[in-house]
Amino acid sequence: MTSVGQDEAQWQALGLGKEELLVYEALLNAADTGSRAALARTTGLPPHRVADALGHLAEHGCTLPAPHGDALPLAVPPATALRNLIHRQQAELLRRSAELEDLTGAVDRLAAGLLAATTADVRAMGIETVRGGRAIAERVATMLASATTEVALLDRPPYASSQPDGMPTPLDVAAPVRRGARVRTVVDRAGLTFSGRARGLNDLASQGVQIRVGKDLPTKLFMVDRRVTLLPPTDAADPTASALVVGDSLLSHALVPLFDAVWERAVPIGADSPDEITDEDRELLTLLASGLKDEAMARRLDLHVHTVRRRITRLMTMLDAQTRFQAGVRATLRGWLTL
Repeated sequence: MTSVGQDEAQWQALGLGKEELLVYEALLNAADTGSRAALARTTGLPPHRVADALGHLAEHGCTLPAPHGDALPLAVPPATALRNLIHRQQAELLRRSAELEDLTGAVDRLAAGLLAATTADVRAMGIETVRGGRAIAERVATMLASATTEVALLDRPPYASSQPDGMPTPLDVAAPVRRGARVRTVVDRAGLTFSGRARGLNDLASQGVQIRVGKDLPTKLFMVDRRVTLLPPTDAADPTASALVVGDSLLSHALVPLFDAVWERAVPIGADSPDEITDEDRELLTLLASGLKDEAMARRLDLHVHTVRRRITRLMTMLDAQTRFQAGVRATLRGWLTL
């Protein structure tokens, strides 16, 4: 089994399925005179699935066109193929980032317009205005109790609270987990500055709540079962503030992808953020992903090879990676690495 097969999960994370990997590995080992029929026999796949896999490999930059009509396409070397796949992931991350900016602007415009409308007009659109801190808190509690499959939250200061230090009022978001629902929360980094907040979030994580940390979250948001969303007021401490409860499918189709985009960009609680690695770490990760051996990296960085290996071990621990390949993939997806 080649290293491609051994790192199957990581290749799949970059867009290649089991059949594509099977065909790719067979291409790497195929003779120049190989045929598609021979490829089907080698992989044990029907010819039409071999053809589909070859198409996907070409789309993902893992093969080059055949030198002549009936020949097999040429397999791109794994190191080059990996770089091609990571570039595709980076392009997708940039696209999602642009979508997030557009969605953020759309939510702000829609919210401003809706709050200026009359209550009757808003309800006719499937959107309700809830006024006053107490009424908002009661609606949140009701929505939380009604959750059956999923709760999603974007959480950022300022918070409504009876406490003088501005800490958010406790909300039992672990209750839906105990009922079998999934709970995902993205907390703005600025919200971690309150005393005891990080400890409380870790306690929720131990109860099954999935928590990530983001920076400059675009809005507050509380979503239940992907069917109803509450947009809390910006100044939650204002007793006359209003929140929007959104059930309209058109607006929900903006809010669901907004949450998903923020979630993808956030870092799991307890993980290191991209700002916490050095330029030297980034350079080492880039060399690692390029496939250089330890001795070559040491020469490039003007370091002893043992120092390079210690730094690689530290970075793999930070990334919770079992292999160097996995470390490169995870570093790229976190935004640590640009090839």
